[in-house]
Amino acid sequence: MNSKDLVAHYLTDNEQGMKNLITWFLNEVMQREAAEQTCAGKYERTGSRRTYRNGTRSRSLTSRYGPLNLDKPLLRDIPFKTQVFERYSRIEKALENAIIELYLQGVSTRKIEDVVSHLGVEKISASYVSSIAKELDSKVIEFLSRSVDSHIPYLFVDASYFKIRDGIRYSNKALLVIAGIREDGIREILGARIADCEDELTWEDIFSDLKDRGLRHVDLVISDGHKGIQKAVERSFHGSSWQMCHVHFIRVVLKKIPKKDHKEIATLLKESLGDQRRLQECIGELESRGYSRAADSIERFQYDLMNYQSFPHDHWKKIRTTNLLERVNKELKRRSRSIGAFPNDSSLLRLAGSILMDINEEWITGRRYLSDQGEILSADTEAEITAN
Repeated sequence: MNSKDLVAHYLTDNEQGMKNLITWFLNEVMQREAAEQTCAGKYERTGSRRTYRNGTRSRSLTSRYGPLNLDKPLLRDIPFKTQVFERYSRIEKALENAIIELYLQGVSTRKIEDVVSHLGVEKISASYVSSIAKELDSKVIEFLSRSVDSHIPYLFVDASYFKIRDGIRYSNKALLVIAGIREDGIREILGARIADCEDELTWEDIFSDLKDRGLRHVDLVISDGHKGIQKAVERSFHGSSWQMCHVHFIRVVLKKIPKKDHKEIATLLKESLGDQRRLQECIGELESRGYSRAADSIERFQYDLMNYQSFPHDHWKKIRTTNLLERVNKELKRRSRSIGAFPNDSSLLRLAGSILMDINEEWITGRRYLSDQGEILSADTEAEITAN
């Protein structure tokens, strides 16, 4: 079945079509891995070939859409190694674990019952849930507590909120995530934690943990305007600058302006953000139109909006906002949508940690996020970090 047939099947039979699409994709991934390990494509004649293929072996992988029957390549002289089963099943297991916990707690929805029916009733037991949790927790804990070996000039912090069940009560809790850009321009997930709120002590505790794990001097910390983050950065990273995310800044100002003027004022703010003089003119403009609360917000953040300009010009676009983490948060929301509300804190951290591990693997094996400029130089601190 070719890719066009797969898409057509998906459009006519969504569930079976999705199984076929995932099966086809994962088989393609393993074929690419086999080509890399043999140093040759199928039937390719080349002097760099390391070994030959030796057919395939059927291998089953459990997913939310039911079992997937995959064709795992076999090699003649060396074992075939694949990331498919570990990376894909890690997130699937975390989702499965969270859904089953809700099922055992008596929460019954159409989505939960659908997943449980795929897994088989005989698998649903407290011991089964515990075994999955134990396996996943050890990997997530190891990932979130690993040492920080590289210098991190740019640190990004943000939070997203998830609904968590506590008995018959539900509450929203914050998942705090920290990412950094290394001196070589590669992104890395550095930490995550669940908290009741984003207060100064919580962020300060997370920053302290990062320093205990090896984080050295940070040049720039980028976040939204939460006072708890600002104070924690001040106390934890002496000599570092704090950068107010431009996107969050515009949102803060627009909240204090009538909706009919949002488009006009947003354009005015964007045009003023790179120039201190124009920002002052913007404050005067808002004051004259009776938007004093919006003008006050600009005054509050005006000295923390342009700190990014102390760093290489090619980096500006990517270090003046928290877009790096906004995309991570969207992915966390998207991939946890089938759960709705988590059964407990551990369940959320288990799934979020598994997803963050997956994202981090893509980051560190992918392209540089920032261009290789030879060095990252802050005009304020005169800190030179040689980039490889």
